[in-house]
Amino acid sequence: QVTELVLDNCRSSNGEIEGLNDSFKELQFLSMANVELTSLAKLPTLSKLRKLELSDNVISGGLEVLAERCPNLTYLNLSGNKIKDLGTVEALQNLKNLKSLDLFNCEITNLEDYRDSIFELLQQITYLDGFDQEDNEAPDSEDDDDEGDEDDDDDENEAGPPGEYEEEDDEDDGASDLGEGEEEEEVGLSYLMKEEIQDEEDDDDYVEGGDEEEEAEGIRGEKRKREPEDEGEEEED
Repeated sequence: QVTELVLDNCRSSNGEIEGLNDSFKELQFLSMANVELTSLAKLPTLSKLRKLELSDNVISGGLEVLAERCPNLTYLNLSGNKIKDLGTVEALQNLKNLKSLDLFNCEITNLEDYRDSIFELLQQITYLDGFDQEDNEAPDSEDDDDEGDEDDDDDENEAGPPGEYEEEDDEDDGASDLGEGEEEEEVGLSYLMKEEIQDEEDDDDYVEGGDEEEEAEGIRGEKRKREPEDEGEEEED
């Protein structure tokens, strides 16, 4: 059931890694970097293998085995090996699904028109040493897989780590609570004092208003009393 196997820095014996055999039928990714591999002759048949990492070994030829044992390879990393000429790489023409080939730090990269020659020889590949023919960088498949997760993380982390900000918010809330409390007390006292002053003024106004009304009523009463008397006097005259 294993689909990915990393054996980097293990030590091969007589061109093979002990335990690596045909039983890994579901294997899609195999990495054997820096295992002192000299040949691929004993590579097991891995029909579902799509990515093979063989960097920093001492492989100098025999690449035709890959098309026989791993026919569905799309990515092959042979950087840091002893590959010197185009004839050795020509054996990869039978890997019809191969899209990316890495020969970085191999002697073959010193050849004149190295990149043009490889792209012409292996017309099925899109990327050589991480770049296409127009020098556009190859996308990182791992980054592609994680894009969705990264977007989610970015959304969550736009305002920074939630823990830190929660603590800061708590502190701010505490400080603001104290400040608000003090302000409320101050506002409350001043407000009450203003109310008392206004009440007193209102009472005074009310009293004054009442006196004026009483005086006005008294004058009217006197007029009413005088009027009949005056009428009587006028009649006598």
